[in-house]
Amino acid sequence: MTNHSETPGPTGNGHIAYEGPGPEHQITLRTPAELADALPYLLGYRPEDSMVLVALHDQDGRGRFGGRARLGIPSSSGDWPSAARQLAHGLITGSERRGAKPAQMVAFVCQEPAPGESGRQVMRRLAPLAQRLRTECGRLDVPVIEAICISGGRFWSYCCPTEGCCPDDGRPMGLPGTSVLAAAAAYAGIQVRGSLKELRARLQPWETAAALEQEIALDAAGLAVVPRILDDDGRAEVAEETLELAARVMRRLADAPCVAGSAAGDLRDDRLITSEEAAALILGLQDRSTRDRAAEWMEGDEAGPALRLWRALARRCVGPYGEHAAAPLTLAGWVAWSTGDDLEAREALAMALGADPEYLFARLLHQACNEGLDPESVRRCLRGERVQRAQAQGPTANTAAPTCSDGPEGGEACDGGMDPVGTTGTPSAGRSRSREPHETPPRRRRRTRAGEPGPAAAPDRTRPGTPRPDSTHTGPSRRPGRGRPAAAANGGTRLGSACDPGADPSARTTGEDM
Repeated sequence: MTNHSETPGPTGNGHIAYEGPGPEHQITLRTPAELADALPYLLGYRPEDSMVLVALHDQDGRGRFGGRARLGIPSSSGDWPSAARQLAHGLITGSERRGAKPAQMVAFVCQEPAPGESGRQVMRRLAPLAQRLRTECGRLDVPVIEAICISGGRFWSYCCPTEGCCPDDGRPMGLPGTSVLAAAAAYAGIQVRGSLKELRARLQPWETAAALEQEIALDAAGLAVVPRILDDDGRAEVAEETLELAARVMRRLADAPCVAGSAAGDLRDDRLITSEEAAALILGLQDRSTRDRAAEWMEGDEAGPALRLWRALARRCVGPYGEHAAAPLTLAGWVAWSTGDDLEAREALAMALGADPEYLFARLLHQACNEGLDPESVRRCLRGERVQRAQAQGPTANTAAPTCSDGPEGGEACDGGMDPVGTTGTPSAGRSRSREPHETPPRRRRRTRAGEPGPAAAPDRTRPGTPRPDSTHTGPSRRPGRGRPAAAANGGTRLGSACDPGADPSARTTGEDM
């Protein structure tokens, strides 16, 4: 860029170091073009509709990349000040808690043009948001040395020193994978996993014709499970049946032929799980103790099939069952974090909090992951729980050892045989949202329609207009006229007390502090 070819670094020399796994992977970025090209490699994906802050730390006169934080751009400009404040505060204070306050900051705003809109118009429309990010960071004594807008395959700097510094039409982004940074990242084994939209699509509920069939199955499972979970013995039976069914489905996923690509793999997994099985598992995982036992499938040969199952169940939380996705999304985030995939972990846990902002297990894990804590402390606790239960129950304790795990670029790496569990049981609807062991879950309000059959009538799954029977729902509801239960009965988790990973559940950051 004319008159703006170098971005001032911490000492004004314009050098920002990008560090890979080893010294041989370190390169220096000097221009806004290089910073714009670096963003997907810093995050691990291409951000969309996002505002991003990247911390810089002073190291021997150079700026070294530190934590990164991202938030979606609010649709209303009136929400921009609070969102910018949250993003800046979350990243800077999080870095301080880890012992190193950023010396400076780089800000990005990324959004594709709307129909009939140009990238230049996007740049001008987002200029107040970029300025707000600079103001909020400055309020915390961390100056923003560069602010960049990326839109429509082009980029603009908001920090040009003179009028006319940047062309009105911006500068074109380089072709993906052609820069020096791209070569260094490829050499270091760092991958860009597509766009944020593609990553989230693996966890979002269906919006296809199959969603209706799944909703009917969830309705039927809810009707069947309510009488059972009102009885203490029935509640324990439902928990065992849920875990046995999950183990069987995981073995089925592990035995499935491997395919290349995440989209093809997810489609294969969806075909291997029936609507009735998914409904039973989704409702069963709403139970706090059942969910915590399912979290024990977190490492080794069990982790891959478990992650695939939790993703598939999150995709099945359709229609009015969106809040039920908090459990499988949290489990998916936990397994991803446990196996070293912080990127998917943050997104899954953020989506879990989107489904239920008060889901304590997700809040704890999300904060711990953002703080860069080691998940081993949680793994140790879960291993101990598993061993104690196995000692108490004998050799029949529920375990699973499927052997097909996600490989690079969304494919799977299959290890061949496996140790079957040998458990049997009838698929059953699980218990609803997390409750204390002796707490009776309330019934979900029934939607009465003209000509609706009585509660004892089984739903007719052949007709799309079949009335919805009662189903349990003990978590918070955001529908009009619904009250929220007390926090202690909502999303509670044994891990929150026995295996607290060191997070502060009251200080949730919705962005990504990497």
